[in-house]
This record gives sequence, C-alpha cells and structure tokens, in this order.
Amino acid sequence: MSNLPQATIDQFVGNAHGNYSVVKDLLTQYPDLLNLSASWVETAIEAAAQTAQLEIVSFLLTAGAPLDICTAAVLGQQGQVERMLQADPDQVNARGAHGIPLLYFPIIRGHQALAEYLLTHGADLNLSSPGGITPLHGAVMFDQIEMAAWLLGHGAHPNPLYDDKTPFKMAQEKGLHKLAELIRSYGGIE
Repeated sequence: MSNLPQATIDQFVGNAHGNYSVVKDLLTQYPDLLNLSASWVETAIEAAAQTAQLEIVSFLLTAGAPLDICTAAVLGQQGQVERMLQADPDQVNARGAHGIPLLYFPIIRGHQALAEYLLTHGADLNLSSPGGITPLHGAVMFDQIEMAAWLLGHGAHPNPLYDDKTPFKMAQEKGLHKLAELIRSYGGIE
C-alpha cells in the first residue's frame, strides 16, 4: 500500500501514455510510483505499451517495471514472447491494459513475424477488449496498412465496433484513405 495520493499515481500513469518528461520527473521524485495502478486499473508500463511509447517503456523497464507478454510483444521481442508462451500456452490470448488482446501489441508496431507466430499458436484475430478494440482497430490507430492487410488476409472480421466505429470509418476519419480502401475491399463498411 502506498502513501502517495491517488491523484499523483493517476498523473503518472496518465502521462505514461505519451509524456516522457513528466513520467521521468515524477518517477525521479516518487520512485514508489513505478508499479502502482491508476484509479482506472492500469499501470504506467501498461499505459506505455498499449500506446507504443517505446521510450517510456524502455525507461520504466530499466527502472524495474515488470516485463509482461504484451510489453514484450510491442517491443517485438519474439524470443521473449516464445519463452513466455512455452511456460504458459494460455497466454496466447492474454490481455493487456483495458483488456486489449495480445495480438494488438505486435500489430501496432508492425511486427508481422511475431503476429504470425502468435496466430500459428492459437491467437484469435478477432478477440476484442471489453470496449471493442481489436487488432484491426490497432492497425488503423497506428496507420499500419501492411498489418491491416495481413489481418484481413488471414480472416479478421472487417467490421467490429469500437466507440461505435468500424475500422473503415475510423480510417476515413483519420484521413487514411489507402487503409480505408483496403478495409473496404474486404467488406468494410461505415
């Protein structure tokens, strides 16, 4: 149990989504923050991993944050992911922050070989977070057209909903016209 105010913990984890300087300053000032959970049940390493903030991920790992399978996947550490799956094959459909499925993590960084490895070991292309984020949504969020093509080519559903948006609609709204057309070619709709 920490004596730090929850507001400070929330500030630390919130900034781990992309503000390296604040994360570094807060952790220097309050080292106990490293593995504490925000009020929305997420740690800083989980926040940095789900948003592919590799500089923050590296900083937190160096400071002693645990390396879980989702973080290893976003970093493209295929050997580490393979060892973790050999120890516990059920982790192939592990979930990171907000229940985001494991396959999302290599997708957002374009680690196709790792995604292929996960697929051959039973990862579900269409697994979604409770809020609806799928690996295909991740491909759109991070403008990973090659990974979107890989997902769709392997049978990912083109029209799952996240925030009432299909991947096609999300791509259109982000101005990712080639990605939107790719999704449309696989049956993607608004």
